[in-house]
Amino acid sequence: MKIKKMTFLLLFFVALTSCQAQKVENQTTDMQKKYYVLIETSYGNMTVELFNETPKHRDNFIKLVNEGFYNDLLFHRVINNFMIQGGDPNSRNAKPGQPLGNGNLGYTIPAEFVPGLIHRKGALAAARQGDMVNPTKASSPCQFYIVQGNVWPAERLQMMAQQMGKPLDKQQIDIYTTVGGTPHLDYDYTVFGQVIDGLDVIDKIAAVKCGPNDRPIEDVKMKIKIIER
Repeated sequence: MKIKKMTFLLLFFVALTSCQAQKVENQTTDMQKKYYVLIETSYGNMTVELFNETPKHRDNFIKLVNEGFYNDLLFHRVINNFMIQGGDPNSRNAKPGQPLGNGNLGYTIPAEFVPGLIHRKGALAAARQGDMVNPTKASSPCQFYIVQGNVWPAERLQMMAQQMGKPLDKQQIDIYTTVGGTPHLDYDYTVFGQVIDGLDVIDKIAAVKCGPNDRPIEDVKMKIKIIER
């Protein structure tokens, strides 16, 4: 009886260890998997890679996309040579001229600032409330923006960095003097993805005519879905 019991316990331990190892392996695989979304608009589509280095923002965004939350919401704030912003739940079926930008879901996401994830053109980043009411720089759970920005001459870039007291590393200098972006937002707003196809769509949306509060005169709606690549 004792031998049978010991054998059973040994087999149980081996099975448990195997399951735990498989679970760890699956977690490792998930961390290595790349996640992509397709943002569809009347101006064209953008394919965005979500960063595994910002898992809280990635998982929250995927959850909302899978729920269909973003479908038919607006890019409600558009500033040429800066960014296009959307994801306000109040923008669904919003009346013409209705002020937008204050919609939320009742929670925030802790900031995830990662070295190297910067505001280059096409960066997907989380909007948030200002520092005065949000000193931890926690992100909105739903509102996001996509960077357009500018290409910066090296001299102006260095001058801006000195004025802000935020030194730029070689990667930032190389990107902002060639690809462009909005360097003054780096490590103040969480970047959690990057447009890898459809950068021209950003330019098209950024160029639309806007009214008060930088809201496009004609609605720019979005649909977002998870895709495989």
